Amino acid sequence: MPMKSVAGLALLLGATRAVAAPAPVAARDRPNIVFILADDLGYGDLGVYGQTKIRTPRLDRMAREGTRFTQFYAGSPVCAPSRSALMTGQHTGHTYIRGNKEHPAGQEPLPDRVTTVADVLKRAGYTTGIFGK
Repeated sequence: MPMKSVAGLALLLGATRAVAAPAPVAARDRPNIVFILADDLGYGDLGVYGQTKIRTPRLDRMAREGTRFTQFYAGSPVCAPSRSALMTGQHTGHTYIRGNKEHPAGQEPLPDRVTTVADVLKRAGYTTGIFGK
């Protein structure tokens, strides 16, 4: 997924923080959301966006069948603050994570008090999960 898309989604979803969470919608009326963020993967690295050297058929199919974001700005040139910007909807001048800092259990986590896209989705009735970094 293009980095421009991820930040655009982050900014859009981050803007919902100032608005009251919507009333939960029945599960049958909510779309499923599968969001894939791959560090250091540009949109030009997937076949669906024109790349011809490496085959990415499953990601290409997901992109063809779902929503493609084609205008995006990554929050940071390094992974942790970029993910923080995505998950909080804040630019790196405001987000808590501003660099790749090591922590005893891995990378430094967001504080519990920080509202994320996952928090907003939970309030809207979604079950959320994450894996990877």
